[in-house]
Order: sequence, then structure tokens, then C-alpha cells
Amino acid sequence: MDAVRDHLAATAEGHRLSQSNSDDSAWRRWGPYLAARQWGTVREDYSADGNAWDYFDFDDSHRRAYRWGEDGIAGLCDRFGFLNLAIAMWNGHDDRLKERLFGLTNTEGNHGEDVKEYYWALDATPTHSWARWLYRYPQAAFPYRTLLDANRSRGQDVDEFELADTGVLADNRFFDVISTHAKLDSGDICLVYEATNHGPDPAPLDLVPQVWFRNTWAWGRDDRRPTMRQVDSPDAHPRFRIHHAWLNTYVLAAEHAAEGPEVMFCNNETDEVACFGVLENPDPHPKDAVNAAIVAGDRSLLSPTPEGTKLGLRYHFDAVAPGQTVRVRLRLAAGERLDDPFGPAFDAALTRRRAEADEFYTAVIPADVDDNDRLVARRAYAGLLWGRKLYRYSVREWLQGDPAQPEPPPDRRRPEAQGGRNTAWSHLDLADVISMPDDWEYPWFASWDLAFHTVALAAVDPDFAKNQLLLMCREWAQHPDGQLPAYEWNFSDVNPPVHAWAALQVYYTDGGTDRDFLVRIMTKLLLNFGWWVNRKDAAGNELFEGGFLGMDNISVFDRSRAVPPGWRLEQSDATSWMAFFTLCMLRIAQELAREQPAWEEAATTFLERFGAICAAVENFGEASASLWDDRDGFFYDILVNQAGDVEPVRVRSLVGLVPLLAVANSPDWVNRELPDFVERRRWLQHNRPDEFAHLLTVSSGERPTSTMSLVDLDRLPAVLSRLFDPREFLSDYGIRSLSAVYRDGEEVDVAGQRLGIRYTPGWSENRMFGGNSNWRGPVWFPVNVLLIDALRTRGAGAAGAQTFEFPTGSGQRFTLPEIADQLRQRLVSLFRPDGAGRRPGQQRDAGTGPLWDGHPTFSEYFHAETGTGLGASHQTGWTAMIAHLICDHGGEQFDHPQGPATDKETRP
Repeated sequence: MDAVRDHLAATAEGHRLSQSNSDDSAWRRWGPYLAARQWGTVREDYSADGNAWDYFDFDDSHRRAYRWGEDGIAGLCDRFGFLNLAIAMWNGHDDRLKERLFGLTNTEGNHGEDVKEYYWALDATPTHSWARWLYRYPQAAFPYRTLLDANRSRGQDVDEFELADTGVLADNRFFDVISTHAKLDSGDICLVYEATNHGPDPAPLDLVPQVWFRNTWAWGRDDRRPTMRQVDSPDAHPRFRIHHAWLNTYVLAAEHAAEGPEVMFCNNETDEVACFGVLENPDPHPKDAVNAAIVAGDRSLLSPTPEGTKLGLRYHFDAVAPGQTVRVRLRLAAGERLDDPFGPAFDAALTRRRAEADEFYTAVIPADVDDNDRLVARRAYAGLLWGRKLYRYSVREWLQGDPAQPEPPPDRRRPEAQGGRNTAWSHLDLADVISMPDDWEYPWFASWDLAFHTVALAAVDPDFAKNQLLLMCREWAQHPDGQLPAYEWNFSDVNPPVHAWAALQVYYTDGGTDRDFLVRIMTKLLLNFGWWVNRKDAAGNELFEGGFLGMDNISVFDRSRAVPPGWRLEQSDATSWMAFFTLCMLRIAQELAREQPAWEEAATTFLERFGAICAAVENFGEASASLWDDRDGFFYDILVNQAGDVEPVRVRSLVGLVPLLAVANSPDWVNRELPDFVERRRWLQHNRPDEFAHLLTVSSGERPTSTMSLVDLDRLPAVLSRLFDPREFLSDYGIRSLSAVYRDGEEVDVAGQRLGIRYTPGWSENRMFGGNSNWRGPVWFPVNVLLIDALRTRGAGAAGAQTFEFPTGSGQRFTLPEIADQLRQRLVSLFRPDGAGRRPGQQRDAGTGPLWDGHPTFSEYFHAETGTGLGASHQTGWTAMIAHLICDHGGEQFDHPQGPATDKETRP
């Protein structure tokens, strides 16, 4: 496969990318890296009980200086978050300036944390030379209290109460505020904020661009204070000189108009009077001064001199007419001077960068993709690129506290086993732009989410995708014992080991030639593999445990904390994930061995490890138990007690389908180029037939391929029969996470207890893991994508031209690649409009009509019966894999049996 960069090289943006392979490259210095939410995060929590949501809440976010980051609407900042720009608004009715997105905390929402706003990432290029973002702002007072009270009073059996349900958006009484930025060059940024009144009546509006420094000086670690002050201007447009020790000097220009700007300075300091009830603020001009001046008319907190560390630029529009668009322009440029800031070069830059973005995505998205799918793919990429946020967190400093602040309570330093948080991760020290799962609901990285992000990102920004995978394995992120950090609420939690798979996908997407990347990722993943073997195989029997493994409430009990006393859980999915991990590592080792023969031994090692796992799945313990159940033709978790008694947890879920993922083909060149590996494989097959019964070899055809699989051809039809059965896993919109046979609920015997489970295709009915996600029925993109990958891999290998009934009971038969494509189409159909113009995957509350239909939403997961989007509403993290599916067509990026060509292939 040709490298993505080869397709992009002829474009202007592709050329910039070729000069920007490092995260510190000049064109990457500025981007939409400002968080959508900093409050309520673990980083900002210095409480004794670890209740991050309550310790730093939404109200505090307006008046209290953050320690680790900043947040805002459509925000732009430098790569380290020293200087931030974002748009704020006021409709004349709100009780506060609209500076940041509002949402409910985990305990306030009836289904967990939930943002209560409407916004969309419209467009972006990887170097952020061009980007657009839309926020929908009500013209009536924002109903904060109504949203809070209504959701608190709702049970988990009903939908969430959303902003549209309050009626404030009726008759289109809202402004669409679009933020656009275009880089004239890497250090010269043109910004435009446009607001359109879609309502039937004139309405007032303040547009208030804000510029501020992150507070780095109040903590006792670095007393240097940056400066921002108004300077003389040669024309009517106000100018401001901005200086920071790392950024150096910038000039900001604000376009002068009849509506403004009114210049408002203050400092990014906590309003201690408002927060803590003290009599006087240490700094008399705290961060909420702009809000007080505009909303309450109280200008006493503003700085009397034109300088400070936070700047508000107020443009006041008395009455924006129906259909009218008002506009504000800013320009930020490196250096001491900025002449003619809004001359012809400004608009020319926007026109040119927009055209270059179109050119770029013409190269990314295949020409035969229709207009709707093209829009969806481009929006998915935009969401991924806008979802790259600055993440700063030094666990050591967070645990110790800061010299100039009160000492953190001693309880926060307790070991994790005694209720401490992340105390085993004092080495973790990040200050990086990282791809976030969702910019509001999950404003932190999650290692297995990120792996899926990189597979989609590789099509538009392969260097960033590789750097993200490597970052999780760097010594300041990966634990010294080899574990990858899960997510900030508990870095020690266990995510599925999908990193090696993602590395292979990114490697092939980028042309299959960057072996330096493979070596770097492989050496670190060897540590991670060792961690799994040493820490997650408690009995040393090649069967693995992992707890929830990202699938939250999928079982009848909490697999992380509620395993029945006296029993050990041997997990079908954990063991299968390890088999999958092993095969991915084997494939990486094979690729590396083509040029460095020393890696051939590593390939052999992983071959033997895979055989050992296969044998353990078949027969372990004194009872000779198996994860495979002959009666049901399915894989189950197994409970084992100290006496050696074994009980299966008979629940048909994704847990029993993960074994299908553990499949890989050894390309035909392996037989020619890796003789030691081939000889060892032959020896193992001959001398250990029980262990290697799953190693299936196809010796016929022009390209003989060896297929290694945890599920052999004898068992495959039984598993696929359930997978493809509409009464069980097959939905119109993909693969369900729990079999639909449990529609009416069912109780199962588990270690002497009767525990119930019910197929729930939509919202979760219990609060396990917070209640904001549900793995007991809905369709989830990540595992669906992996299943499609596995089916294609099998079809390219041992299964060959074999056909299977699809759907089960239909009488129709197809090859596995054909079935994989039909599953792909079911996922894509979530984003295709029906006859009324509505996409099945839209969230329930999304409106209808031209102002809504053109904006697809990317949800965390999808209702298995209706397709309705559920969970986090801006999950252009792993749900952005839709772009990968749309642009893929034949699955080249999933299966590469031929491998990249080398000189070895021409040898006699």
C-alpha cells in the first residue's frame, strides 16, 4: 500500500506536514489545544476524599485560577498552554458570561456526566493552518438551574433532559457563533468570530474575545510573570504587546468597529472573596472581573491601567437582526510590529487556507465517496483534530502540593490499595498535546481509546499518530513495571492491550516502511507484554485477568471489584486480548526481522507464547477446564476456587467474541525470508500438536499463508452463527455488546448466587462505573472495527473462499471479507440520512431541519435497535473510526499479507 503521505505530498497542507514531523514543529506550535473543560478533573482536585467534581465545580471555574490548564470555547493556545485565546458571549439575559461549556457532573446527571450544549467541529487541517468550530448560543437566559434540577429528579430508566427539551431553542431563537482561524504563517494567526441570528426577532449580543496567560506564577515554583499591555497604535485598531519568557513577544490586534472593542484588563487570579469569603482579594483584579463588568455592570474589579494577564475585548451589538451575521476579527503575530493587520492579506489568508483544506481532503477521501459520506468523514477528522488538547499533569508535584499553597491533605498520599489515587504513578509527568476521547465528558487521555484514534488519524497526520502511540510508552508515561497508564481517574486500571494492533495499522497506513517507529514501539511494548504476563496471570497458567477491561458493566458483577469471595476470575476476554496482543507482537517482529534477523527469535518467542495460551484455553487446572463451552458453542469467563472447582459465567456477550480477534496471517514472504522462524514453527507443529492445533496452514494457491487463530475452523461456524444471528448479536447498526436473547432478563448461577442480567440496547440501567456508559447491549465502534478486521484477516488466510450464512437463518452465504464489508456498511449507515433527512445515529435531542441536519453527531455508542447516539455526544475519538471505514472500502489498511517489498523478495 502506498503511504498516506505520498497521496498528500502534492497538497500545500501535505507539504507543511512533511516539514512538521515533530510535535514541537513551528506549524504545530499553535492549535485548538485549549481544553473544553478543566474543572472537575483529577488534576485540579486537591481534596481529601478525591471528589474531583465537587472540589472544583462549574461555578468555581469562573472565578478560581486553575493549577494545571485552562478551558474555553473554541479555544486556541500554544503547544504548552502559556497563552490562550477563546470566544465568550453574552445575550443580555444570562446570569454569567458564556465563557465555557456547561454540563452535569457524574452524580448530577441521571446517566453520569453530560455536557448540555450544542457545538460542532466544522473543519480542521492537521497543522491547524485552518480550522472552524460552531457553537449554538440561546438568545434567552441559559437554563442552568432547570437542566440541573430536571436531570437530578430523573431515574435511569428515562432519557436525559437536554437543552433542547427546555424550549429555549424553539423557533430557532439562537445565535450560531462560528470561530475560524487561519495561519498566514506559523506565527501569524488570523481569527474571525461570526454570529448569525437564526431567530425571528432582533436580539442583543456581546462577542467578547478573551486572551490570557495560564497562571504559572502563583504556586511557588516559577515566580516569573508574563506581561500583556496595550500599546500605541498607528491606526484605529487597538494593539497589545504580549511577552512571555518561552513564547517571546507577540502583537495582538483587535479590529476597530462601531461596536467596539471596549478594552478590559484584569489578572488570571482567584477571586478569593467570591470563592472563600475572605474580606479582601490578594489581587484586586481577579479573573472574573470581565464577567462582573459586562453582566453585573460592576467595573470595580477591572484593572485601572491597560495591562494585566487577562484581556477581554467587548463588542456590543444592540440588536442583531433576523438572518444578520455580525463579525469580529483579531490577529496574533510573533514579533514587535504588526502593520495593516486587517488589510488584504488577512482575507486572502482565509481564502487560501480554506482552499488548501479542500485540496487536502480531496487527497484524503477517495473520489468515489458520495457527498454525505464525504461530509461525515471530513467532520470526523475535524473532530479528531479539534480533540487534540494540551494535557499537563505531574503526579509527583500534584501529590506533594505546591510551595506557595496549602499542603494537600495526607490522605491523598495513601497507597492505591488503601484508597489513594495514582500514588503508584509519581513518575508520570506529561505536558503534551494528546488526543482526547471527548473534549468535555472525557477531557483526558485513555490509552485504549487513543489507540483507535491513531488508526483514524494516520490517514491525515501519520507522524502525529505515531508520536501519540510512542508517547504512551515513553518513560514519563509508561510505568517502570511496563503498564500503560489507563486514564487519570485511575492510571492503574487495566485497558485492553490494543497498542500493538494500532501500531501495525498506523505503520501500514504510512506505507509500511518506517521500521524505526516499529523498533521504538516494539521495545517498549515488550515491557508492557511482560507486565501482563507477570501481573495479570495470577495462577501462572496462561489465563489472564484484567477486571473491567474497558467494558464497564458487561458482566453480571463488577469484574474489577466484586468477584465472588474465594474465587478467581479467569477472563475469556483478558486471555483473548493477550492472544491478540501476542499475535500483533509476532507480526511486528516478523516485519522487523526482514531487515534485522535478530528479531526472528522474538517472532519465535511470540509464536510459542501464542501456542501456550491456546493450550491453556483448552485445558487448565486439575479439572481440565476450558474457556470454550461445547454445550453452547461459545467462550465464557470462568470462576475457579482454591479447591480447583470451576464454574463458567454463562453470559453471551462481547467477552465471548473477543477470541475471534486473535487471528493473524503470516505472509508468504515469511516462508522465504525467515527460515529459522519457519523451521521452529514446523518443529512445534510436529512435536507439540496439542498446543498448535490452532495453527492452520494453507499450502495451496499462489500465495500460501499460515493463519494463527485462537478459534479453529471446527469451532468457528458455531461462534459466527451467534455473531451473525439477529436474535443475538447482529443489529441493523453493527454488533451488539450483549446477546439480545436476554431481552426479558435472565438469572445465572454464579458461585452459589443467582445474579441477573438483561439486554439493554440503550442507556445503562445501573450505576456501575458511573452509569454514563453501557456495555449490556448497545453498539460500540471499537470492538466492531476489530471484529471487521478479524473477519477480513481470516478471509485473507485460512478461511479462504469458505462461505458462511449471513444473517443466520437467512439462507444467504458469503465469504468473510464480503460479510466484513456488510458489517462496515451497517456502521456507516448510522451516519446516512433516511428519507426524512435524519441520520439514525443522531442523538435524540438533535433538532431537525437545515440548521441541524447538516451537522452529524459522533456519539460514544449507539442504541442497538434504533441506532440513536448515546453517551458522550462529541466522541470523535474512537467513533471517528467512521472516517476510516468510509475511506477504506477494501480493507487494505486492515490486512497486508504481502507486506512491503524488499530486496530479499528478488533473491533466487
